[in-house]
Amino acid sequence: MSKGIVKMKALVLSGGKGTRLRPLTYTGAKQLVPIANRPILAYVVDNIARAGIKEIGMIISPETGGEVKAAMGDGSAWGVSITYIPQDAPKGLAHAVIVAKDFLADSPFVMYLGDNLIGCGIEKFIQTFHDTKSDAVILLNPVDNPSSFGVAVIDAKGKIVNLEEKPKEPKSNLALVGVYIFSTAIHRAIGEIKPSKRGELEITDAIQRLINTGGSVHSHILDTWWLDTGKKDDLLAANTIVLDEWFKKNIAAGTVDSASQVTGRVTVEKGAVIKNSTLRGPIVIGEGTIIEDSFIGPFTSIGANSRVKKSNIEHCVILAGTEVSHIERLEDSLIGRNARVSKCHHKHEALRLMIGDDSVVEV
Repeated sequence: MSKGIVKMKALVLSGGKGTRLRPLTYTGAKQLVPIANRPILAYVVDNIARAGIKEIGMIISPETGGEVKAAMGDGSAWGVSITYIPQDAPKGLAHAVIVAKDFLADSPFVMYLGDNLIGCGIEKFIQTFHDTKSDAVILLNPVDNPSSFGVAVIDAKGKIVNLEEKPKEPKSNLALVGVYIFSTAIHRAIGEIKPSKRGELEITDAIQRLINTGGSVHSHILDTWWLDTGKKDDLLAANTIVLDEWFKKNIAAGTVDSASQVTGRVTVEKGAVIKNSTLRGPIVIGEGTIIEDSFIGPFTSIGANSRVKKSNIEHCVILAGTEVSHIERLEDSLIGRNARVSKCHHKHEALRLMIGDDSVVEV
């Protein structure tokens, strides 16, 4: 954190029901879905810790809170302290701030949505808050489809003059990224708004209330990539970018036999075994996974203790404990934990499926 920046806390939102990633999120938190074999939430805490913030409040839901706690622990792995704050139902981002009020006390804070990834640190963002002495600073990013997001209109000095939530006719292409910094003034603003038509306390309404009552709300425009990982294609895109930008070749921890070929930035984690296969990076192969007689192509992550046999895989995210066998071509796919994908060896060819709610199968 830059010299002179006021001490602040962080509030990470890791609740919600993850409906856009079903069926994967029927059995787990969306924020724990792995990108390059690390939970999305781990990258969020990385960013907060690098900025010098030591106290993190993490909003959790009744359904997935236990899993989040087990995965993230007390924060000591990052040199921070994590306090878990239950939210009984997803009643809006502003409601999460109300729930966390005792934790936040009289501290300014970064609010960070736990399923968002950005391609840079948040230090410059915090510096903007410090330099402008604002009541709030909102991280923005130009998008091609602003009607799908909360959108901000800013003036020539970067101050936000108006916010719209998913407008039919957007006045700007600057979307709210899901990373905010607030002074304690936000608590008063939240206390003066009412639930929206969808029954939630919207943070955009609270920020607009700040503006309408004379508060100073500045923008900080992101100069790198941003991905909301709430959908399958967005998650695959995030996996591609993280592997491409942040991974280097590292196969020493695993075992690669002499019949295999490894090219590019390939990570083979501890105890993984590669037999008679071709690995073409950037890819990551998880701990204890066995790959044999297969081709694993670029932008693929395979989770721990999985097994791939006589298959060709490219641009996929495959979670832990999965088996893929005799598949001629698997691409652009997201496969959940302990799944099994195999070719039918019966006399007549047929698809044999056991598929849960909200699944998608393309043949």
